[in-house]
Amino acid sequence: MRAVWLMALIVALVLAQAIAARALPQSFADLAEKISPAVVNITTSTVVERGTGPLPMVPEGSPFEDFFERFRDQMPQGDQPRKSSALGSGFVISEDGYVVTNNHVIEGADEISIEFFSGENLPAKVVGTDPKTDIALLKVEPAKPLPFVKFGDSDTARVGDWVLAMGNPLGQGFSLSAGIVSARNRALSGTYDDYIQTDAAINRGNSGGPLFNMAGDVVGVNTAILSPTGGSIGIGFSMASNVVTRVVDQLREFGETRRGWLGVRIQDVTEDVAEAMGLDKVAGALVTDVPPGPAADAGMLAGDVILSFDGRDVADTRGLVRQVGNTAVGKAVRVVVYRDGKTRTLKVTLGRREVAEGAIPVAQPGKPDAPQEKSMKGLTVQPLDDELRAQLELDPDMAGLVVTKVDELSEAYEKGLRAGDVITEAGQQKVASIPDLEARIAEAREAGRKSLLLLVRRAGEPRFVAINIEK
Repeated sequence: MRAVWLMALIVALVLAQAIAARALPQSFADLAEKISPAVVNITTSTVVERGTGPLPMVPEGSPFEDFFERFRDQMPQGDQPRKSSALGSGFVISEDGYVVTNNHVIEGADEISIEFFSGENLPAKVVGTDPKTDIALLKVEPAKPLPFVKFGDSDTARVGDWVLAMGNPLGQGFSLSAGIVSARNRALSGTYDDYIQTDAAINRGNSGGPLFNMAGDVVGVNTAILSPTGGSIGIGFSMASNVVTRVVDQLREFGETRRGWLGVRIQDVTEDVAEAMGLDKVAGALVTDVPPGPAADAGMLAGDVILSFDGRDVADTRGLVRQVGNTAVGKAVRVVVYRDGKTRTLKVTLGRREVAEGAIPVAQPGKPDAPQEKSMKGLTVQPLDDELRAQLELDPDMAGLVVTKVDELSEAYEKGLRAGDVITEAGQQKVASIPDLEARIAEAREAGRKSLLLLVRRAGEPRFVAINIEK
C-alpha cells in the first residue's frame, strides 16, 4: 500500500514539473525570429530656430575688450536653424507599407525615416494621428511586399500571460525583452485609455513598438513607463490593441478619427447618490448636464442615470465614454435611463465628437425669490440675486441657491462643496428659493430617503452631490 502511495506521489511530481516546463518557455528565439522583420526603428528630424544666446560683457577699458570685440564680430548674426532628431519604434501591419507608432514619436517632425530589420531605410509620410490614444499611422512605399504582423485580441490577455516587447530602446537598435501582463484596463490620463501594464523592460525609444503575445500577435503598443529614474523599473504601459485597431482603421480610411458623440456631461454613481435616487445598485452614469446635441434632441435630462447603451450595460462613466466613442457616427442607438423611479428607453442618433468638442452647456433658467438664508448640514445658502450673479460672473438668467458658507467640519465640506457654488437642483427638481429647497428635503424624508441629491455648478461646471438629510 505504501508503495502505491509513493508511486502516486512520484507521478504527481513528474506531472507538476511537466506543467511548469510548459508554462515557462525554454526560449523565445523562434518567436523572436518570426516577428523581428516586422518591427522598425523610427528616426525623426525637425528644423528648429535657435538664437546665438547672450554674449559676454566686459568693462570698458578692460584688457580683454579687444579680444571680445573680435569674438563678437566672428559670431553669426540672428537666429540660426538647427536640426533636432528623435528616436522611436513602430511595426508594419500590411505588406504595402502601413506602419503603426505613437503620435508623440512623430509629432512635429519634418522628416521621418523608417529603418527595417534588414537594414533598409525608407522615408515615411503621416497618414493620420490620434493624440487622444497617442497613436499615429505612417506609410512607406516599398519596392517589394514587406513582412508584417497582425493585431491580436487584447481582451483575451490575462494577468500572468507571457508578453514580449520589441523596439529601439535608448537608440541601441532592435532589442527584445520578455515579461508578463501585470495588470489590465489601466487608465493614465486620457478619455479612451485602456492600457496593459507589463514588467517587460520598456525604455525611452521603445515608444510605439509592439507588445506581442506568445502567438506573435500584437496585443499592445508600448507607450509609457512609470519610473522615478527615467529608466525601466518594471512598470510599463501598452495601449490595448482593441483600442488601437479601431483608431488605425479610421486613420487608414479617413485620415482622422470619427468617434460617436452622445452630448452629455456625466459623473459616476456613488453609493450615496444611488441611495438618494432609489437605485438598486451602484452602476451607470449620472447625467449632470445636457447641452444642445443628440441626447437633448432625444429627450434626455440632467439627473437621468444611463443604465444601458446600445444593448450593453453601463458600468461607469469611463465605460460609457468608450462605448459611445467606439460607436459609428450617425448610428441610432437605444439608451435606457433611470428617471423618477422608472426606466425609460430613448432613441439617440449619435453625432461626431471631433466636431462637437468645445460645446458650451446651456444655463438653467429660472426666477429667484427674495433673498433669505438657510443653514442645513453645514451649508448656508441664499437665492441668487443680480448682485451675486455679478460677483460670481454668472449668466443673468441663472437661477438657484448660492452657497455663502460651508462648515469645514461638515460632510458637505468633505464632499467638496465650497462658498460660491450654486445649487440649481435638489432631488432632481429645480430650486430657485429657500421654500423650494425645504420642499425637496421634506419630500425626500417622506419617501424614506437618507440623502438628497444636489446639482451643483462651479464656474459653469455641473456635478451631483448627495447630502445626508437625516434629522
